[in-house]
Amino acid sequence: MLELLMLMAPANQGQQGGGGNALMAFLPFLLIIVIMYYLMIRPQAKRQKEKQKMLEALKKGDNVVTMGGIHGKVVGFTDDNKTVIIKVDDNVKLNIERSAINAVKPTGNKK
Repeated sequence: MLELLMLMAPANQGQQGGGGNALMAFLPFLLIIVIMYYLMIRPQAKRQKEKQKMLEALKKGDNVVTMGGIHGKVVGFTDDNKTVIIKVDDNVKLNIERSAINAVKPTGNKK
């Protein structure tokens, strides 16, 4: 570790005007920021956009799963369109926030 610090230190400390060395000193930090952006921030933003599209495309008859693990079928929306009414059982309907829907299951009879 000490050897790495010695290699990064400027060779001639008595002279002024090491403008190129300052850029080289910040290059590893810039690379780390760029790598973090492409590995962490960009995929998260992409997932957020996909979820927003899924929530906007929600319609009656869709089978959904909430974040709490409740499975149900969308039977309606409230007036403000922020709350979804899902049917869980024959006489059981729940009002949940649209943002609480985690996934939309495909509607098809698979045997």
